[in-house]
Amino acid sequence: MTKLMKAMQNVHRGEKGMTGLETAIILIAFVTVAAVFGYAVLSAGLFSAERGKETIYAGLNEAKSNMELSGSVIGLGDNATTPTKLDKIKFTVKNAIAGNPIDMTPNSGGTAGQNKCVISLTTADDYLNNIAWSKVAIGDANANNLLETGEQFEITVDVSALSLSADLTANKVFSIQVKPSLGSTITIQRQLPPAIEPVMDLH
Repeated sequence: MTKLMKAMQNVHRGEKGMTGLETAIILIAFVTVAAVFGYAVLSAGLFSAERGKETIYAGLNEAKSNMELSGSVIGLGDNATTPTKLDKIKFTVKNAIAGNPIDMTPNSGGTAGQNKCVISLTTADDYLNNIAWSKVAIGDANANNLLETGEQFEITVDVSALSLSADLTANKVFSIQVKPSLGSTITIQRQLPPAIEPVMDLH
């Protein structure tokens, strides 16, 4: 019997118990770490959602400010009787959708250097950025320089006033880019006909 009691004591020798206070401390530590981690994940999610919302709104604002070409691109020859080169380019723009007004202050005359809409001309020999251009309101429009819903502006580029290395004559190709301050760029690429006419509908 004595041997059995000693054997039972040896079985439980060296074992340590855990108090309720230690258990509570470990549990509180786990809960605290989980709370901090959860707050970090939640903050990151809210930040990402806010950035996503800003991106969507910026995209909508950009789309609402787009403009488009309205009608034909007209080329005018340098002479009413026997033209030999392109003298002027005329085209009309309007708002693509009912959206934000677009600042179309021209780069011409007294408004030179005040324009936010930049027009560039590219030929086989030259690239001219921020060239001079003028505008005339077509149809119902107010007196300001904003292209608003329902308004149309006729843009005129005086090619003869530009410093080109070579004139735009028959069969030559040119490209015009209209770059508003907000919205996408309009690219107009045309080829002149085999014979320069006083008035040409460029396709």
